[in-house]
Amino acid sequence: MRWDNLTAGPDDTGNAATAGSAAHGRAEAALFGAEAVTTRTFDTPEFRGITFHEVRARSIVNRVPGASRMPFEWTVNPYRGCTHACVYCFARKSHSYLDLDTGLGFDSQIVVKVNAPELLRHRLASPRWQGEHIAMGTNVDCYQRAEGRYGLMPGILAALRDHANPFSVLTKGTLILRDLDLIVQAAEVTDVGISVSVGFTDTELWRTVEPGTPAPERRLDVVRTLGEHGIGCGVLMAPVIPFLSDHPDRLRATVRAIAAAGATSVTPLALHLRPGAREWFMAWLGRHHPHLVGRYERLYAGGAYAPKWYQRHITRQVHDLAREYGIGPTRAGAARRVRTPEPAATAPAPASGPVQLSLL
Repeated sequence: MRWDNLTAGPDDTGNAATAGSAAHGRAEAALFGAEAVTTRTFDTPEFRGITFHEVRARSIVNRVPGASRMPFEWTVNPYRGCTHACVYCFARKSHSYLDLDTGLGFDSQIVVKVNAPELLRHRLASPRWQGEHIAMGTNVDCYQRAEGRYGLMPGILAALRDHANPFSVLTKGTLILRDLDLIVQAAEVTDVGISVSVGFTDTELWRTVEPGTPAPERRLDVVRTLGEHGIGCGVLMAPVIPFLSDHPDRLRATVRAIAAAGATSVTPLALHLRPGAREWFMAWLGRHHPHLVGRYERLYAGGAYAPKWYQRHITRQVHDLAREYGIGPTRAGAARRVRTPEPAATAPAPASGPVQLSLL
Protein backbone atom coordinates (compact mmCIF):
# COMPACT_ATOMS: atom_id res chain seq x y z
CA MET A 1 0.00 0.00 0.00
CA ARG A 2 1.29 3.46 -0.79
CA TRP A 3 0.34 6.68 0.97
CA ASP A 4 3.06 9.30 0.59
CA ASN A 5 2.83 9.84 -3.17
CA LEU A 6 -0.93 10.39 -3.23
CA THR A 7 -1.35 14.15 -3.55
CA ALA A 8 -4.18 16.52 -2.85
CA GLY A 9 -6.26 17.09 -5.94
CA PRO A 10 -9.31 15.89 -7.85
CA ASP A 11 -8.80 12.16 -7.28
CA ASP A 12 -11.58 11.85 -4.71
CA THR A 13 -14.18 12.62 -7.35
CA GLY A 14 -13.41 9.37 -9.11
CA ASN A 15 -12.61 11.26 -12.32
CA ALA A 16 -8.87 11.76 -12.10
CA ALA A 17 -5.98 10.61 -9.97
CA THR A 18 -2.94 12.45 -8.76
CA ALA A 19 -0.96 9.38 -7.76
CA GLY A 20 2.59 9.30 -9.04
CA SER A 21 2.91 13.08 -8.98
CA ALA A 22 6.69 12.91 -8.75
CA ALA A 23 6.77 11.41 -12.22
CA HIS A 24 4.98 14.53 -13.46
CA GLY A 25 7.40 16.89 -11.78
CA ARG A 26 4.86 18.20 -9.28
CA ALA A 27 5.55 19.01 -5.66
CA GLU A 28 2.18 19.04 -3.92
CA ALA A 29 2.05 17.80 -0.33
CA ALA A 30 0.85 14.25 0.13
CA LEU A 31 -2.76 13.75 1.22
CA PHE A 32 -1.40 11.96 4.27
CA GLY A 33 1.85 10.32 5.27
CA ALA A 34 2.39 6.73 6.35
CA GLU A 35 3.13 7.87 9.90
CA ALA A 36 -0.42 9.22 10.13
CA VAL A 37 -2.14 5.89 9.35
CA THR A 38 -3.68 3.66 12.03
CA THR A 39 -5.11 0.33 10.86
CA ARG A 40 -7.97 -1.25 12.82
CA THR A 41 -10.29 -4.22 12.61
CA PHE A 42 -13.44 -4.72 14.67
CA ASP A 43 -14.74 -8.13 15.65
CA THR A 44 -18.42 -7.28 15.34
CA PRO A 45 -20.83 -8.88 12.86
CA GLU A 46 -21.38 -5.72 10.81
CA PHE A 47 -17.64 -5.11 10.39
CA ARG A 48 -16.25 -8.65 10.28
CA GLY A 49 -13.70 -8.98 7.48
CA ILE A 50 -13.35 -5.21 7.07
CA THR A 51 -10.13 -3.28 7.71
CA PHE A 52 -10.20 0.43 8.48
CA HIS A 53 -7.23 2.66 7.74
CA GLU A 54 -7.64 5.78 9.90
CA VAL A 55 -5.75 8.71 8.44
CA ARG A 56 -5.30 12.36 9.26
CA ALA A 57 -5.84 13.94 5.87
CA ARG A 58 -4.17 17.17 4.84
CA SER A 59 -6.99 18.23 2.55
CA ILE A 60 -10.72 17.45 2.45
CA VAL A 61 -12.27 19.87 -0.06
CA ASN A 62 -11.45 18.60 -3.54
CA ARG A 63 -11.81 20.43 -6.85
CA VAL A 64 -13.49 18.45 -9.61
CA PRO A 65 -11.43 18.31 -12.82
CA GLY A 66 -12.56 20.77 -15.47
CA ALA A 67 -13.07 17.96 -17.97
CA SER A 68 -15.42 16.10 -15.65
CA ARG A 69 -19.06 15.49 -16.57
CA MET A 70 -20.03 16.41 -13.01
CA PRO A 71 -22.16 19.60 -12.63
CA PHE A 72 -20.37 20.70 -9.47
CA GLU A 73 -16.88 22.01 -8.76
CA TRP A 74 -16.14 20.98 -5.17
CA THR A 75 -16.56 17.74 -3.26
CA VAL A 76 -15.97 16.35 0.22
CA ASN A 77 -15.36 12.63 0.60
CA PRO A 78 -14.58 11.48 4.17
CA TYR A 79 -14.08 7.84 3.10
CA ARG A 80 -12.30 5.83 0.41
CA GLY A 81 -13.60 2.36 -0.40
CA CYS A 82 -17.17 1.38 0.42
CA THR A 83 -18.82 -1.48 2.27
CA HIS A 84 -21.92 -1.10 0.10
CA ALA A 85 -19.97 -3.41 -2.24
CA CYS A 86 -21.96 -2.43 -5.35
CA VAL A 87 -20.43 -4.52 -8.11
CA TYR A 88 -20.74 -1.69 -10.64
CA CYS A 89 -19.28 1.15 -8.54
CA PHE A 90 -17.26 3.51 -10.76
CA ALA A 91 -15.09 4.56 -7.79
CA ARG A 92 -13.35 1.18 -7.62
CA LYS A 93 -10.51 2.47 -9.76
CA SER A 94 -9.56 5.01 -7.09
CA HIS A 95 -8.41 2.19 -4.80
CA SER A 96 -5.65 1.31 -7.25
CA TYR A 97 -4.02 4.69 -6.51
CA LEU A 98 -3.13 3.25 -3.09
CA ASP A 99 -2.08 -0.11 -4.55
CA LEU A 100 -5.27 -1.57 -3.06
CA ASP A 101 -7.40 -4.15 -4.82
CA THR A 102 -10.33 -2.70 -6.77
CA GLY A 103 -12.49 -5.77 -6.16
CA LEU A 104 -12.80 -7.22 -2.67
CA GLY A 105 -10.25 -4.70 -1.43
CA PHE A 106 -12.52 -1.81 -2.37
CA ASP A 107 -15.35 -3.44 -0.41
CA SER A 108 -13.29 -4.28 2.68
CA GLN A 109 -10.29 -1.89 2.92
CA ILE A 110 -11.83 1.41 4.00
CA VAL A 111 -9.82 4.61 4.38
CA VAL A 112 -11.32 6.90 7.03
CA LYS A 113 -10.31 10.57 7.12
CA VAL A 114 -10.86 10.99 10.84
CA ASN A 115 -10.13 14.72 10.86
CA ALA A 116 -12.53 15.56 8.01
CA PRO A 117 -14.89 17.76 10.08
CA GLU A 118 -12.12 19.96 11.49
CA LEU A 119 -10.44 20.27 8.09
CA LEU A 120 -13.71 21.34 6.50
CA ARG A 121 -14.47 23.89 9.21
CA HIS A 122 -11.01 25.37 8.77
CA ARG A 123 -11.47 25.60 4.99
CA LEU A 124 -14.89 27.22 5.23
CA ALA A 125 -13.49 29.85 7.62
CA SER A 126 -10.73 30.82 5.20
CA PRO A 127 -11.09 34.30 3.64
CA ARG A 128 -10.24 32.71 0.30
CA TRP A 129 -13.24 30.38 0.38
CA GLN A 130 -16.12 31.92 -1.58
CA GLY A 131 -18.99 29.77 -0.32
CA GLU A 132 -19.23 27.51 -3.36
CA HIS A 133 -21.57 24.52 -3.44
CA ILE A 134 -20.04 21.33 -1.98
CA ALA A 135 -21.26 17.93 -3.17
CA MET A 136 -20.97 14.79 -1.03
CA GLY A 137 -21.49 11.13 -1.88
CA THR A 138 -20.07 11.68 -5.34
CA ASN A 139 -17.28 9.11 -5.06
CA VAL A 140 -18.19 6.66 -2.30
CA ASP A 141 -21.17 6.85 0.03
CA CYS A 142 -20.60 9.13 3.03
CA TYR A 143 -23.39 7.20 4.82
CA GLN A 144 -21.94 3.73 4.34
CA ARG A 145 -21.74 1.44 7.39
CA ALA A 146 -18.42 2.91 8.54
CA GLU A 147 -20.18 6.19 9.26
CA GLY A 148 -22.15 4.46 12.01
CA ARG A 149 -18.90 3.88 13.90
CA TYR A 150 -16.88 6.96 12.99
CA GLY A 151 -19.64 9.59 12.93
CA LEU A 152 -17.91 12.11 10.67
CA MET A 153 -20.99 13.51 8.96
CA PRO A 154 -22.53 15.35 11.94
CA GLY A 155 -19.40 17.48 12.25
CA ILE A 156 -19.30 18.04 8.50
CA LEU A 157 -22.96 19.07 8.33
CA ALA A 158 -22.59 21.31 11.38
CA ALA A 159 -19.67 23.13 9.76
CA LEU A 160 -21.66 23.66 6.54
CA ARG A 161 -24.65 24.88 8.56
CA ASP A 162 -22.58 27.24 10.67
CA HIS A 163 -21.07 28.82 7.56
CA ALA A 164 -24.36 28.80 5.61
CA ASN A 165 -22.53 26.94 2.84
CA PRO A 166 -24.73 25.29 0.18
CA PHE A 167 -24.29 21.54 -0.19
CA SER A 168 -25.84 18.38 -1.55
CA VAL A 169 -25.72 14.72 -0.53
CA LEU A 170 -26.26 11.64 -2.68
CA THR A 171 -26.64 8.40 -0.72
CA LYS A 172 -27.94 4.87 -0.57
CA GLY A 173 -27.61 4.92 3.23
CA THR A 174 -30.51 5.14 5.66
CA LEU A 175 -28.10 6.47 8.29
CA ILE A 176 -28.69 9.94 6.88
CA LEU A 177 -31.87 10.07 8.99
CA ARG A 178 -29.67 10.14 12.10
CA ASP A 179 -28.63 13.62 10.97
CA LEU A 180 -32.10 14.84 10.02
CA ASP A 181 -32.10 17.66 12.59
CA LEU A 182 -28.80 19.01 11.24
CA ILE A 183 -30.08 18.87 7.67
CA VAL A 184 -33.26 20.74 8.62
CA GLN A 185 -31.20 23.37 10.45
CA ALA A 186 -28.89 23.80 7.46
CA ALA A 187 -31.85 24.15 5.09
CA GLU A 188 -33.02 27.14 7.14
CA VAL A 189 -29.89 29.12 6.24
CA THR A 190 -28.65 27.78 2.90
CA ASP A 191 -29.44 25.72 -0.18
CA VAL A 192 -29.52 22.01 0.70
CA GLY A 193 -30.09 19.17 -1.76
CA ILE A 194 -30.61 15.52 -0.85
CA SER A 195 -30.88 12.74 -3.40
CA VAL A 196 -31.24 9.03 -2.75
CA SER A 197 -30.02 6.42 -5.23
CA VAL A 198 -32.56 3.71 -6.10
CA GLY A 199 -31.93 2.10 -9.47
CA PHE A 200 -34.50 -0.68 -9.16
CA THR A 201 -36.79 -2.32 -6.64
CA ASP A 202 -36.22 -5.97 -7.55
CA THR A 203 -35.18 -7.67 -4.30
CA GLU A 204 -33.31 -10.59 -5.83
CA LEU A 205 -31.24 -8.32 -8.07
CA TRP A 206 -30.51 -5.99 -5.14
CA ARG A 207 -29.16 -8.80 -2.97
CA THR A 208 -26.57 -9.80 -5.56
CA VAL A 209 -25.57 -6.50 -7.14
CA GLU A 210 -25.69 -4.19 -4.07
CA PRO A 211 -25.17 -6.61 -1.19
CA GLY A 212 -23.99 -4.12 1.42
CA THR A 213 -26.71 -1.51 0.93
CA PRO A 214 -30.05 -1.03 2.66
CA ALA A 215 -32.93 -2.55 0.71
CA PRO A 216 -34.51 -0.30 -1.94
CA GLU A 217 -37.72 0.04 0.07
CA ARG A 218 -35.72 1.25 3.09
CA ARG A 219 -34.06 3.89 0.92
CA LEU A 220 -37.47 5.01 -0.29
CA ASP A 221 -38.47 5.31 3.37
CA VAL A 222 -35.68 7.89 3.62
CA VAL A 223 -37.22 9.85 0.75
CA ARG A 224 -40.60 9.71 2.48
CA THR A 225 -39.26 10.76 5.88
CA LEU A 226 -37.26 13.67 4.50
CA GLY A 227 -40.35 14.91 2.68
CA GLU A 228 -42.40 14.70 5.86
CA HIS A 229 -39.85 17.00 7.50
CA GLY A 230 -39.93 19.57 4.70
CA ILE A 231 -36.80 18.43 2.86
CA GLY A 232 -37.65 17.68 -0.75
CA CYS A 233 -35.70 14.64 -1.95
CA GLY A 234 -34.95 13.56 -5.49
CA VAL A 235 -34.16 10.03 -6.60
CA LEU A 236 -31.26 9.14 -8.84
CA MET A 237 -32.59 6.04 -10.58
CA ALA A 238 -29.15 4.55 -11.02
CA PRO A 239 -28.00 2.40 -12.39
CA VAL A 240 -30.53 1.06 -14.82
CA ILE A 241 -28.87 -2.27 -15.59
CA PRO A 242 -29.27 -3.49 -19.18
CA PHE A 243 -31.23 -6.73 -19.59
CA LEU A 244 -31.73 -7.02 -15.80
CA SER A 245 -33.65 -3.96 -14.60
CA ASP A 246 -34.63 -2.25 -17.86
CA HIS A 247 -37.71 -4.27 -18.80
CA PRO A 248 -40.69 -1.88 -19.10
CA ASP A 249 -42.52 -3.66 -16.27
CA ARG A 250 -39.52 -3.28 -13.96
CA LEU A 251 -39.05 0.36 -14.90
CA ARG A 252 -42.73 0.97 -14.16
CA ALA A 253 -42.55 -0.77 -10.78
CA THR A 254 -39.52 1.30 -9.78
CA VAL A 255 -40.94 4.66 -10.87
CA ARG A 256 -44.27 3.85 -9.21
CA ALA A 257 -42.48 3.13 -5.91
CA ILE A 258 -40.41 6.32 -6.22
CA ALA A 259 -43.56 8.37 -6.79
CA ALA A 260 -45.33 6.71 -3.85
CA ALA A 261 -42.42 7.74 -1.60
CA GLY A 262 -42.98 11.39 -2.49
CA ALA A 263 -39.82 12.03 -4.49
CA THR A 264 -39.60 15.50 -5.97
CA SER A 265 -37.85 14.22 -9.09
CA VAL A 266 -36.45 11.10 -10.73
CA THR A 267 -33.35 11.00 -12.89
CA PRO A 268 -32.48 7.75 -14.71
CA LEU A 269 -28.87 6.84 -15.39
CA ALA A 270 -27.89 3.81 -17.43
CA LEU A 271 -25.10 1.61 -16.12
CA HIS A 272 -21.61 2.76 -17.06
CA LEU A 273 -18.55 0.57 -16.69
CA ARG A 274 -15.31 2.42 -16.20
CA PRO A 275 -11.99 0.60 -15.84
CA GLY A 276 -11.79 -1.06 -12.44
CA ALA A 277 -15.55 -1.40 -12.21
CA ARG A 278 -15.86 -3.02 -15.63
CA GLU A 279 -13.67 -6.02 -14.77
CA TRP A 280 -15.38 -6.62 -11.42
CA PHE A 281 -18.88 -6.27 -12.86
CA MET A 282 -18.17 -8.56 -15.82
CA ALA A 283 -16.79 -11.23 -13.49
CA TRP A 284 -20.00 -10.96 -11.44
CA LEU A 285 -22.08 -11.14 -14.61
CA GLY A 286 -20.24 -14.28 -15.72
CA ARG A 287 -21.09 -15.99 -12.42
CA HIS A 288 -24.71 -14.90 -12.09
CA HIS A 289 -25.89 -14.29 -15.67
CA PRO A 290 -23.39 -15.92 -18.06
CA HIS A 291 -25.87 -15.80 -20.94
CA LEU A 292 -25.61 -11.98 -20.87
CA VAL A 293 -21.83 -11.67 -21.15
CA GLY A 294 -21.81 -11.54 -24.95
CA ARG A 295 -24.63 -8.99 -25.04
CA TYR A 296 -22.73 -6.74 -22.64
CA GLU A 297 -19.54 -7.03 -24.62
CA ARG A 298 -21.41 -5.84 -27.69
CA LEU A 299 -23.38 -3.11 -25.89
CA TYR A 300 -20.27 -1.65 -24.22
CA ALA A 301 -17.88 -2.27 -27.11
CA GLY A 302 -17.59 1.49 -27.61
CA GLY A 303 -16.35 2.29 -24.13
CA ALA A 304 -17.51 2.84 -20.56
CA TYR A 305 -20.94 4.23 -21.42
CA ALA A 306 -23.94 2.55 -23.00
CA PRO A 307 -24.69 3.78 -26.52
CA LYS A 308 -26.56 7.07 -26.80
CA TRP A 309 -29.57 5.36 -28.35
CA TYR A 310 -29.88 3.10 -25.31
CA GLN A 311 -29.51 6.00 -22.86
CA ARG A 312 -32.17 8.00 -24.70
CA HIS A 313 -34.47 4.97 -24.80
CA ILE A 314 -34.26 4.52 -21.02
CA THR A 315 -34.58 8.23 -20.29
CA ARG A 316 -37.68 8.56 -22.46
CA GLN A 317 -39.40 5.62 -20.79
CA VAL A 318 -38.63 6.81 -17.26
CA HIS A 319 -39.70 10.37 -17.97
CA ASP A 320 -42.97 9.16 -19.50
CA LEU A 321 -43.62 7.01 -16.43
CA ALA A 322 -42.68 9.86 -14.11
CA ARG A 323 -45.20 12.14 -15.77
CA GLU A 324 -47.81 9.41 -15.53
CA TYR A 325 -47.20 9.12 -11.79
CA GLY A 326 -47.01 12.86 -11.27
CA ILE A 327 -43.36 13.52 -10.51
CA GLY A 328 -41.85 14.58 -13.83
CA PRO A 329 -38.18 14.55 -14.91
CA THR A 330 -35.50 16.42 -13.04
CA ARG A 331 -34.82 20.04 -13.91
CA ALA A 332 -31.73 21.93 -12.81
CA GLY A 333 -31.93 22.19 -9.06
CA ALA A 334 -35.16 20.19 -8.83
CA ALA A 335 -33.68 17.72 -6.37
CA ARG A 336 -33.08 20.55 -3.96
CA ARG A 337 -35.49 22.50 -1.84
CA VAL A 338 -34.43 26.11 -1.55
CA ARG A 339 -35.57 27.85 1.59
CA THR A 340 -34.98 31.61 1.85
CA PRO A 341 -33.45 32.25 5.27
CA GLU A 342 -34.77 34.96 7.55
CA PRO A 343 -32.28 37.79 8.07
CA ALA A 344 -30.41 37.19 11.31
CA ALA A 345 -27.37 38.88 12.78
CA THR A 346 -26.09 35.59 14.13
CA ALA A 347 -26.32 33.68 10.86
CA PRO A 348 -22.86 33.59 9.22
CA ALA A 349 -22.74 34.29 5.51
CA PRO A 350 -20.20 33.41 2.83
CA ALA A 351 -17.78 36.08 1.71
CA SER A 352 -19.63 36.30 -1.60
CA GLY A 353 -22.73 34.76 -3.14
CA PRO A 354 -22.65 30.97 -3.27
CA VAL A 355 -22.44 29.10 -6.51
CA GLN A 356 -25.62 27.04 -6.43
CA LEU A 357 -25.03 24.00 -8.58
CA SER A 358 -27.20 20.99 -9.22
CA LEU A 359 -26.14 17.65 -7.79
CA LEU A 360 -27.51 15.73 -10.77
